[in-house]
Amino acid sequence: MSYRLYIDIPLGSDEKEAVNTVNNLMRWCFSDDRHQVDKMKLHGVSQVNYRLGYDEDRQKSNYLDKNENGHVSNKKTKMKLV
Repeated sequence: MSYRLYIDIPLGSDEKEAVNTVNNLMRWCFSDDRHQVDKMKLHGVSQVNYRLGYDEDRQKSNYLDKNENGHVSNKKTKMKLV
């Protein structure tokens, strides 16, 4: 077992805008800035797992992973820090 950081950021009710915001935020935090990535790696972080949830959905769905029929998965999106 290990500790994990959970962050809850309200993103409004527009799904398309929320997906765009998440993608921009994750890119800004973990891939655009080489210095930030190196600092995270110094702390032993090699991968970040995340998902976009919806308050009315009682399941742990990931609205970033939606298939062509509009169904969402419950798998987290994974970003390896390289």
